[in-house]
Amino acid sequence: MTDATAAPIQAVPTKMGKVYHSTMPSDTSSIGNDRDTLPKSFVRNVQRFGDRVAMRKKRYGIWLEYSWNDVYQHVSSFCLGLVSLGLQPGETVVIIGDNDPEFYWAQIATHSARAKTLGVFSDAGTQELMYAIGKSQGVFLVAQDQEQVDKALEIKDKLPGLRKIIYWDDRGLWNYEHPLLASFSQIEDLGRAYAAQHPGLYEKLVQQTERHDVVLLSMTSGTTSLPKLAMITNWRLVFGQDIFRPFLPVQPTDTWLSFSPMAWMTEQAFGFTPFLTDGFIVHFPESPQTVPTDMREVAPAGLLFPSRVWENLASAVQVRINDSSWLNRALYKAFMPIAYQVIDREDQKQDIPAGLRLLRLLGEFAVFQPLRDKLGLTRARNSLTAGSMLSPDVIRFFRAIGVELRQLYASTESAGTMHLPGDVKLASVGVVMPGVEVKIAEDQEILLRTEAMFKGYFGDEKSTAEALDQDGWYHTGDAGHVDKDGHLIYLDRVTDMIELANGEKFSPQYIEGRLKFSPYIQDVMAVGGFDMHYVTCIININFDNVARWAEKNRISFTTFVDLSQRSETYALIKQEIERVNETLPPPARVQKFVILHKAFDADEAELTRTRKLRRRALEQKYGQMLDAMYGNLEQVTVSAEVKYRDGRTSVVETAVKVGVL
Repeated sequence: MTDATAAPIQAVPTKMGKVYHSTMPSDTSSIGNDRDTLPKSFVRNVQRFGDRVAMRKKRYGIWLEYSWNDVYQHVSSFCLGLVSLGLQPGETVVIIGDNDPEFYWAQIATHSARAKTLGVFSDAGTQELMYAIGKSQGVFLVAQDQEQVDKALEIKDKLPGLRKIIYWDDRGLWNYEHPLLASFSQIEDLGRAYAAQHPGLYEKLVQQTERHDVVLLSMTSGTTSLPKLAMITNWRLVFGQDIFRPFLPVQPTDTWLSFSPMAWMTEQAFGFTPFLTDGFIVHFPESPQTVPTDMREVAPAGLLFPSRVWENLASAVQVRINDSSWLNRALYKAFMPIAYQVIDREDQKQDIPAGLRLLRLLGEFAVFQPLRDKLGLTRARNSLTAGSMLSPDVIRFFRAIGVELRQLYASTESAGTMHLPGDVKLASVGVVMPGVEVKIAEDQEILLRTEAMFKGYFGDEKSTAEALDQDGWYHTGDAGHVDKDGHLIYLDRVTDMIELANGEKFSPQYIEGRLKFSPYIQDVMAVGGFDMHYVTCIININFDNVARWAEKNRISFTTFVDLSQRSETYALIKQEIERVNETLPPPARVQKFVILHKAFDADEAELTRTRKLRRRALEQKYGQMLDAMYGNLEQVTVSAEVKYRDGRTSVVETAVKVGVL
């Protein structure tokens, strides 16, 4: 960790309370007309870099390279292909699939025509896809493969405005015949023919793009209602990247691993946008399953994972260490406490004795550098976490092994705060970015104001008026405060800050984050309320890790349900909860818990597609369990409908025990 001084933060008193902003400059005049939109930035990079590698995609175990000139050919041809089919400025192109070069090409092409894109999570069901296309008034759907095409063909009759379904992976689609269907390459062929008839048209279209054009529709999380579509302009992204630079210095030679879904606004802001504005090299994994191997081969300088992925990665490391040789376990146990001592002294700005420095250096060669190599994090300089609050335990763990994880606080709608390099406070989400203002309302709600702001919700003036007040402040719905060092401390959603019957308040998300640091806990929902005198939890076990633990301890089991309800499993999870309880004030300590007989599932509306809890839905669905925990029952028989991907449903019924601490 390098020494750094926190960004100067100034608090200006106003009638409505203090307004916090950075004193670091944010000069928008430096953004010239040649790069004030994403398509203009793209063309500028093509002229600057030409035959230099722009992106790599792993296919069949081989990294295929695309130069900036190659990307230009694909983008310009696809753009003119869409235009020849009638794409008009302001219309919407919906894209569903995993991160691939074609996803980038389709987005840049659409934006070049002054139209907008909406990314949809690849695991979305047919109803979610229909909602996305209908809500956004999509006229073209760009789909990855047969799975996505089948979803679209199933709902095509309910979407009369859809003109074409365009796919880029044709495996399994060779015998499909439908007037709506076309391959990505066929659209490019149309574009090349159209370009021959209209020379210079693509460049003309790009020059006509404007900074306030809406280029993205981005779905909000939808934790409490149906997702809204935030309208994101060129300027929101270009200006946003400009204010990120002091926090995330980017070089054209840097490598970025594009793994987080493109349907997530954060990946658009920190992956897609700097690719166009700064020209770094994007790598696309072969598949979600090959990410660990691909990441090790790339060793990216920058990567963005949701907090859940970092939690899983930390758990996986601990399990691997436990399963490794006695020598590796001994070295890890010897040097991890030393690493923790060093980072704790750094955080407290204390001198580090020479002997401790030497031991940390020995640990670097013996444990930490090889471990980072295994994880593909040897060159990681900009390692980001977002989505939900990451447990301080996880950040501290990665810091100890030599990876500085930096949290950012932002939303689909607005930029916010981020940790500066070398200034990571475990309990905070960073300091205010240049060009951003932060205000804390009387009820602790965080308000944001910046030029890097969304334009409103598409087709929803009422929600826009509720989110944006007359003075331009965006009401986040999150609770927090700013500490004496200018760091924003995020607490929870305002509506999720829970007051117990005894008047004590607690943050469910804080408890959940600490518990998920356990390698044996996959997911957790902490529960309390005005009519409840103590905190309880619904736990999802990490099946792979708990199964490995059970086998090592000669505990027999048959299924997930059987393993989850074993008395030994309850004893294991109880130990993990007791460990976290020691760090909590007495009113916030968990007193009872149940281990769920199944995992939380986004397809059953228990999680959002970014894997955030839908608390209200979960509380309603598992109300019997809550009644059992607060009604002093020892167990409860529950039945739950399970929906499979092929549309079938079945009912799982089992007796769930209540654990007591």
